[in-house]
Amino acid sequence: MKPINMKNQQESSEPSSWVVQHAALVPSGMVLDLACGGGRHGRLFLGLGYRVTFLDRDVSRVTDLNVNRNAEIMEYDLENGAPWPFESGQFSGIVVVNYLHRPLLARFEESLEKGGVLIYRTFAQGNERYGRPANPDFLLAPGELRAFFGKSMEVIDFQEGFLENPDRVVQSICAIKH
Repeated sequence: MKPINMKNQQESSEPSSWVVQHAALVPSGMVLDLACGGGRHGRLFLGLGYRVTFLDRDVSRVTDLNVNRNAEIMEYDLENGAPWPFESGQFSGIVVVNYLHRPLLARFEESLEKGGVLIYRTFAQGNERYGRPANPDFLLAPGELRAFFGKSMEVIDFQEGFLENPDRVVQSICAIKH
């Protein structure tokens, strides 16, 4: 099955409240904004003084950041079998919103430095009632993020359920690598 990246066509330029709520937990250093879209989360971290790697298969919406010395832009398709492009312990934070490709989950923790923070929010079972993604292969099972990351990381916050504007069902985690 092909993984899914469901960026809202009218994606807000405002960062997710989940990311804003947990941003201060990320130690200083380099942050990865994975499947960055327009870069709303990476831009938040740039504004907070971090260096940020913006990664997506189409980076046309973040090319204005080419002039920012703290921004690295990577056009890279993580779903075509290409190798994971990052080193172990490279990032102090990784932010993932509205993207799910299960084979990458273990890579997130691997690429975090000790004390690094994962901030992740994506679609969960039940979202099929509200639109795309509706395929159960692209929706997290109840508690899936906590079960996966809770084995080896400290879960700081976890939520799952319905959110409004736009209506959707999501699962969210904030976890720190030991």
